[in-house]
Amino acid sequence: MMIVRNSLREMMKKECVIAPCVYDCASARAVELSGFKAMMFSGGELSEAMNGIPDLGVISIDELVWAVSRICSVSSIPIAVDIEDGFGGPLTVYRNCKRLAKAGAMAIQLEDEAPVRGTGILLQEEYFAKIKAALAGLEGSDCMLISRTNVDPAADLYEGIERCLGSIELGAEITTIVRLNNLDDAKKIAQKVPGWKMYPDLDSRNGIPEVTVEEVYALGFNLVTMHYLLKAAMSGMLKAGKHNFKNKNNVWSNDNMNEKGVGGSSAMPYFDPKKWMELEGEFTGTVREFSHPGMNNFNAKERSKI
Repeated sequence: MMIVRNSLREMMKKECVIAPCVYDCASARAVELSGFKAMMFSGGELSEAMNGIPDLGVISIDELVWAVSRICSVSSIPIAVDIEDGFGGPLTVYRNCKRLAKAGAMAIQLEDEAPVRGTGILLQEEYFAKIKAALAGLEGSDCMLISRTNVDPAADLYEGIERCLGSIELGAEITTIVRLNNLDDAKKIAQKVPGWKMYPDLDSRNGIPEVTVEEVYALGFNLVTMHYLLKAAMSGMLKAGKHNFKNKNNVWSNDNMNEKGVGGSSAMPYFDPKKWMELEGEFTGTVREFSHPGMNNFNAKERSKI
């Protein structure tokens, strides 16, 4: 089944693109079914979901490429990929960017944090060498580079701005100061930094978003990311688990976790089994009716709701 992936670059020319942070095919599918047009791959959440280890910079590039390639093989919405410091020096960054562009990434986010978390920010010349390597690795593809600085804007906003400007001069199409968390700093950045900018990890305080998408889009931030998927997954699993453990059955989750009216205990309906049966039918000449014991309430009417 051929996947025709939309271009993130073309989307950003027309609108502010909101990209929730995903970590596997299930989270990517949830983003797609929710109506979002793009996604950002989170290495930290991959580490937590696949290895059970917090975001401490311990995942490998092979684990990351493995996960990204599988998402890209089943989803048509564009994905940007956070590769942290690039997993090594400039030659390693060059190779890794080529690998991820080939896997289907539409943007690569490269940060200026030292390889060992908590040991500081790279010198500008060290970071810019990696920027050059990343751009060379992405040459000829439709994959853009997001230059990410981890400089704290509360401590030295203008150092972060300087790093963004240096990256733009080298050819980065998108810049972000990753600890940005308020409209005042966003305005200061917009006054100094031209071109496309990413507002990172949109958050809220006391029920109020720290900024609105409309506010930052007007300042040139036409890519906005946010985290919620892994937290929502863990929260939902814990809520259902506590009820099912107490009741010693799965009645609560079957009756109360039926998004889009899908009954039963299986998540398979969300992955469009009918589409895969139809594909198989192209090979065999016969379309099988899909059935599964966990989908006892999954009928044609419910299928049409997904």
